[in-house]
Order: sequence, then C-alpha cells, then structure tokens
Amino acid sequence: MKKAENEKKDVKPKKSIMREYAEAIVIAVVLALLIRMFVVEAFKIPSGSMIPTLLVGDHLLVSKFTYKFTEPKRGDIIVFKYPDDPSRNFIKRIIGVGGDSIEVRNKAVSVNNIPQNEPYIQHVDSGMFPAKSSPRDNFGPITVPPNAYFMLGDNRDSSLDSRFWDHRFVERRAIVGKALIIYWSWKRDETSPENQPEAFGDQVIEYGKTIGYYIAHFPSVVRWNRLARLIK
Repeated sequence: MKKAENEKKDVKPKKSIMREYAEAIVIAVVLALLIRMFVVEAFKIPSGSMIPTLLVGDHLLVSKFTYKFTEPKRGDIIVFKYPDDPSRNFIKRIIGVGGDSIEVRNKAVSVNNIPQNEPYIQHVDSGMFPAKSSPRDNFGPITVPPNAYFMLGDNRDSSLDSRFWDHRFVERRAIVGKALIIYWSWKRDETSPENQPEAFGDQVIEYGKTIGYYIAHFPSVVRWNRLARLIK
C-alpha cells in the first residue's frame, strides 16, 4: 500500500500543450537575445563605402566575442558606434591602431612612414584634392591615441571615415564586433527610399524595409556567388 501511495505522490500533473508551446517560445526568445547580445548579430549594408569588399545589399554576421580574446588589428573590418553619433552603427576597415602615425598623400596611405599595399581598395575619381580644400586625398600626418583606431572605407573616394569625422577615432569601447561572413546578399532595389544614398549615409542597419520587392523578384536579385563568403 505504501509503495502505491508513494508512486501516486510522484505523479506530476501533465502540462497543457499551450503551456509547453509558451515555455518553448520563451526559451527560444531568451536564447536568441543572449546570442544577439554576446555572440553574433546580423547587419545589412545600405551604402557603397566599403565597395568592392562589401556591396549594397550584403547581409553580414558580426562576431561580438572575438575581441574579448584578441585585440583589434590593422586590416580588420569592424562594426562600431559612429563617433559623431553613437546611435548609428558604421562599418569600416582599421588602418591604424594606438600609437600609429597615419598620413595620406595623393590618395596613398602610409602607416608609420611605410606605404601600405591595399589590394582591397578602389578609387573611382581620378581627381586630386589638395589638403587645404579636402582631407580626402591628402591628410595628416596624425597620431592615433591609445585604445583608439583610425578607420577608412575601401571605396576610398566615397567614404565618410576618420578623415572627415569631427571625432577622428573610434574608441575601443565603441566597437560592436568584427565582420565575419556574408550570409546573404540581394541586389539593390534602386526605387526604395531606404536605398537612396542620403537615407543612411555610411550607416549599417539591422533590418531592411523592402522585403516585398525582393520576394517579388526572387531569385534573380540574389547574388548567389557572395553567399557564405568570408569577410577579409
């Protein structure tokens, strides 16, 4: 009798299906938020400042934990809080780290007086601005402060970067993460207000508003050759 009574006591009431679904959804949401906060986050490229490395319509995964174990280095492509407006996220390439001397002469970049080999950049304007009229083609020299970074876009003639910002450098604490991989890429919807050059400038955004256009034109708008491409 006692054994039967104990077995009855061990029996737990069965959860309803709705409760099981609700618990599963809550757990999934919590895990997704934790992953987004501490592991990886997705971003979309809406501007051409990183062409040819990154194209308008590329969707990236950005690692938020890489720099918890290593230091950012020259050549890394990172997402960061825009120094002149921290509410916006930008993406650029690190050209100089703390203590480096940066100089641009006739479009050519030197770090610590060493000319840089930059096979990843492009120049779309053959014109040359003197330093007194624009910092685009002639800039510096300038020394990067400790725990800060000098950033340039790969589309060197069309990038809002450290040459132009009021706050020249990106501080270590402003780094969101390192760009890892292109997981998806759409060709640009030129008719969308979201995709006009003045809409976001060099900002990277987390979600697009033109999904209807892409669904209607699938699969011709997909850049299949860019999927799963590592960013470097």
